[in-house]
Amino acid sequence: MRIAEVIGNVTLSRCHPSLVGARWLVAVPFSLEGLRRGAPDREDVVVYDGVGAGVGSQIGVSEGAEAAMPFYPERKPVDAYAACILDKVTIETLTQ
Repeated sequence: MRIAEVIGNVTLSRCHPSLVGARWLVAVPFSLEGLRRGAPDREDVVVYDGVGAGVGSQIGVSEGAEAAMPFYPERKPVDAYAACILDKVTIETLTQ
């Protein structure tokens, strides 16, 4: 799972019949350094929104086969799924 920030919505003129009525987001994932800076820094992805995230929200994104698991046993052509909305992200450095 990756952490990403929602930057917009996607509007489709056509989609797979199993996805009619689905909500889609454009999100930018963070690297670890991006999380430390507070700025997403990876390539944008289109994400199926199952949690009601809005622009500016930080979300947990599942990708690949795991993105389709929330719909099992139904099959849906989904590559990225917003699994959660994050309230706060804390990064701690462990020292010995």
